[in-house]
Amino acid sequence: MTQAFVAAIIIGLLLSYLGVHVVRRGIVFVDLALGQISSLGVAIAAYLGTESAWIPIAATLIGAFLLSLIKIEDNRLKQEAIIGIIYAIASAATVLLISKSAHGDSDIQEVLFGNILAVSWSQITTLAIVFGGLGLLHFIFRKKFFALTERFENNQGDEVGVFNFWNFIFYISIGLAIVFAVEIGGVIPIFAYLIIPGVCGIMISKSKSVVILSAIGLSILGGFFGLNMSFNYDFPAGSSIVAMLGILFALVSIYNLLSSSQKMEEGSVQTT
Repeated sequence: MTQAFVAAIIIGLLLSYLGVHVVRRGIVFVDLALGQISSLGVAIAAYLGTESAWIPIAATLIGAFLLSLIKIEDNRLKQEAIIGIIYAIASAATVLLISKSAHGDSDIQEVLFGNILAVSWSQITTLAIVFGGLGLLHFIFRKKFFALTERFENNQGDEVGVFNFWNFIFYISIGLAIVFAVEIGGVIPIFAYLIIPGVCGIMISKSKSVVILSAIGLSILGGFFGLNMSFNYDFPAGSSIVAMLGILFALVSIYNLLSSSQKMEEGSVQTT
């Protein structure tokens, strides 16, 4: 449980921050697609009878590069639709390959929800080095990344061009984070870590720093209470973390609703 919690903290710290960018850009399917592409890489390696870690890494980085190039000219289509198609195709291909393994059903379950309770200290060390490097990169160039995110948020994505260096680095950093996180946590929990804390942080405050700190704090709480729920009630760890993050989202939504109602009442009182 100690190793699982340490891994959950490391995963939550970076993914909740990256999730703020993902949510503000409106590309929530990106992490799900990249997570599934990473799993497809694992399935390909298993199908070929090799345990090489470079296959899922290469698959994810290629996927991240291609996703960074997606530009939709037709106003009737949205970027999310194309990313959703990629996710569906990668999912189908993963299931087809895993179905040929000796333990197909259990392998599919592990791909989706991971097995964080089995994480080793060597995996945690690798995760900490990779995530630490990515976190340092985003801290040093935070102004570049946030400026780009704000352009996408303000519907100025067309001005970015077909290839933008910082957009490319953003997608590559997400791809690297996901490929190492999915190996431990599974596709669905990693998707939850990337999206739910970011959404909650944005609902809590308009301040950029408060949003990030709130997202990080909620990701840590979700991991802690989720793993405790798994330990005390013998539930699967990955599903428990997702469920706890869902509960936190519900609580933040209620808080947001009550705050909005109170502001509306105060505004009507001042008007009268």
